[in-house]
Amino acid sequence: MNFQVSGLGLDNMKLDCPPSFLDQEEEAEEAEDQQLLEPEAWRTYVERRNALREFLTSDLSPHLLRRHHARMDLLRKCSYYIEILPKHLALGDQNPLALPSAVFQLIDPWKFQRMKKLGTAQTKIQLLLLGDLLEQLDHGRSELDALLESPDPRPFLAGWGLVEQRLADLAAVMDSFLAMMVPGRLHIKHRLVSDVGATKVPHIRLMLSTKMPVVFDRKASVAHQDWVSLRWFVTIQPAAAEQFELRFKLLDPRTQQERTQCGAIPVAACTVAVRNLLPNRSYRFTVKRAESYTLVYEPWRDSLTLQTRPGPPEGPAPGRLGKLSPPLPTPSER
Repeated sequence: MNFQVSGLGLDNMKLDCPPSFLDQEEEAEEAEDQQLLEPEAWRTYVERRNALREFLTSDLSPHLLRRHHARMDLLRKCSYYIEILPKHLALGDQNPLALPSAVFQLIDPWKFQRMKKLGTAQTKIQLLLLGDLLEQLDHGRSELDALLESPDPRPFLAGWGLVEQRLADLAAVMDSFLAMMVPGRLHIKHRLVSDVGATKVPHIRLMLSTKMPVVFDRKASVAHQDWVSLRWFVTIQPAAAEQFELRFKLLDPRTQQERTQCGAIPVAACTVAVRNLLPNRSYRFTVKRAESYTLVYEPWRDSLTLQTRPGPPEGPAPGRLGKLSPPLPTPSER
């Protein structure tokens, strides 16, 4: 994402001194640094400094790190499921004939619930490791950036061996981070299918799969006097229709009866109208996918607070007001 600021005249601003003077000042500083080293050492310093700068602007650029942070925020909001697949089928294949439903009847329910707990633990660990790797990349970038800005070239050359090792370590961290971004195969220690005699059981594998977060459309969700119209969406629209669950709750109820202003509504679409609400009150709404047998981890759900519009003013309506009586005559008029 590129942010551009126009109309401020920054491109033409002199910054209190002409560019030629700034160039002369930088050249003077570079000449002063060059005097600290022999010509051969200076060439080595320039080459290594350029190599470090190239690494920071390509392999570990701020733009790349911002993208990784955005992807991590997305992964923390995803829903995670166990997907049961034949070994020859690719992850995400929607072919209903690929795995007969009879296989689910052969799976031991107790073992499957145990595998779901393992899937939950594996997902949590994977997210924690990804967050730790991203912190290492941020910290490594800060360290190398500070080293690049060091005014004395001699410590830079003396510690170049450590710098090379640091570059290799950060490259390995980046490789590990990218490899862990996609949920992988579950580590199975026990068979899910019990002995079924002569029944032929297909070879199956378990994978962790993700579904994109369900997010409210804040522009299309509108509150009226005693009802609200809500709309949500999924970042990547699924191939099949999904079931959702909407929850609502009145904030700060004032009476025992108002405490009943809450509930859960099953929805088979991405829009719903919630009626019979109180006017001029705040409600909180949350949306998520309906519970699924294969769900293992759902750490986040979107919430939205809306305030209904005020009701009509108390007292008689303006159209029903009686006619005004004429003013009483003054003594002179009598």
